[in-house]
Parts: sequence; structure tokens; C-alpha cells
Amino acid sequence: MIKVDNLSFSYGNVPCLENISLSLEEGKIYGLLGENGVGKTTLLTLLCGLKKPKAGSIETDGDNPFDRNPSLLQDQFYLADEVAPVSDRAEHWAVGAGKFWPRYSQEKFLQAMEIFETDPGRKMNAMSAGQLKKTYVSFALACNVKYLFLDEPTNGLDIPSKAQFRKVIMSLTSEDSTIVISTHQVKDLENIIDPIVILDKRDVLLNASIAEITGKLYFDYGTALNPASLYSEQLPGGFIQVYPNTTGVESKVNVEALFNTVHKHKELIKGMFSHE
Repeated sequence: MIKVDNLSFSYGNVPCLENISLSLEEGKIYGLLGENGVGKTTLLTLLCGLKKPKAGSIETDGDNPFDRNPSLLQDQFYLADEVAPVSDRAEHWAVGAGKFWPRYSQEKFLQAMEIFETDPGRKMNAMSAGQLKKTYVSFALACNVKYLFLDEPTNGLDIPSKAQFRKVIMSLTSEDSTIVISTHQVKDLENIIDPIVILDKRDVLLNASIAEITGKLYFDYGTALNPASLYSEQLPGGFIQVYPNTTGVESKVNVEALFNTVHKHKELIKGMFSHE
């Protein structure tokens, strides 16, 4: 488990994150959402120990990730949004790089590359941006780590590749792994992320499972506006609107509508989902 307690970070005198607290549990795929500039990438780099908090603490299974203990490093992987082209064949590069992770599986790497329809025998610096991103995602999954941090992994992927991404995540991820995916492309990941974390610079506005969300909010895809709506948006043929679930009836979460609802009613939503 990862525990973040009153975490703060700044770039020089410019605050980025202030007093952030949350817990990330095993066996879940977290969607990390937030407006531009709230610190999603910064949070990921703090979680994997590439940056040191200005204040507060992070504990991953009792370890401080910034201590860079080998036992923790070999059990986590961070994939940045921008990836480097390497002058080597993908399958050869993967074998060499995989030596840093004891549970690395070349078989899983090749399996993911097959799902992605990307040639592992091709030089990485001759690949398109999308092919290169798919190669790195394949490698990240093949490392078989307990903690996997993915920053905008669907950037640069075309529509078929995004479907392939969802397939590799669902089929090749270990059940006990914790995956945190930072994204702006919420529709790309709507069906695989659970729980959903919505980040603000000074707070975690939401950290809840889909079941918790649908238990407290109702997502209505109808033709008539409800006066109790917290958020509504006109769609072809009707509306998507979100309002408190007072009947206990389940509905399908629309992540974009959820995000807009949370940002329109920050304190209300925090109160609704408070675990205190």
C-alpha cells in the first residue's frame, strides 16, 4: 500500500502540491485526473522517488521511495509521457533493460507487442511515436512490478491502439499490482480505471471506487433536466446530468461529467465522499 500524508512540493518558490493526503491500495487501477498544472506528473515522480517532498511523507510498504532502496526500486516502474528512441531493436533492448527487474518476462513483452501489432525486431529509433509508446508500455507491463506509474500512456496512440492498450492492461496486469494512470484522455480509459482520483493543487477532491461513486451520484442520460442536477450537458437527443443518488439505483459513470461535477462543487463532493 502507498500512503501519502500531508504532501507538499514546490518548484523553487512556486507551490505545486500542498497538503495532499491519500492512500493507494493493492490490486487496483487508479485513474489520476486533474486540470492542467495541478501536479499530476509531479505526484507520480514523487510516488516513485524521483523527487523529494518539501513537506509531508510518502510510504510504500513502509519504505520512503526517495531513499531509493533497491528492494523497492525493483518492484516499481515509472513510464513518463515522453519516451526516448533507442538505436537498438526493441526485443534486444528489452532483454538488456529487463535485467534491472527480477521478475521481468520477455515472453510477456513479446505478448504485449503482438497485441499492439508492433514489430519487436524493429529498431526503436525507426518507429513512429505511437509504436515507440506501445513498446515502452509493453516493457513496463513485462517488468511485473507491484507498483506501476503511467503518465499519459495513451498520448500519441491512434484509435485502434487505444483499444489495444486497454486490452493489454486488462489481460497482462497482475492481480496484486497497483497501477496509477495519469491522463487527460478520460474516454480512452473510462472502462478500466477504478478507483478514480481527482487532484487539485491543495487537495484530493475525490478518491473513490466506481461503486462508491454510483452509490452517491446518479448519471442520467435522459431528455428532461432534473432540478437537482449538480451538472448537466446537452448531448444529441438529450442530456447527461449528474445529481445525488437518492434512490440507490445504479447508473453508468461518465468520467467527463464526473470530473466537471467535482470541479463545480468541490466542497460538496468532498463532504459526500468523506470517510471521516
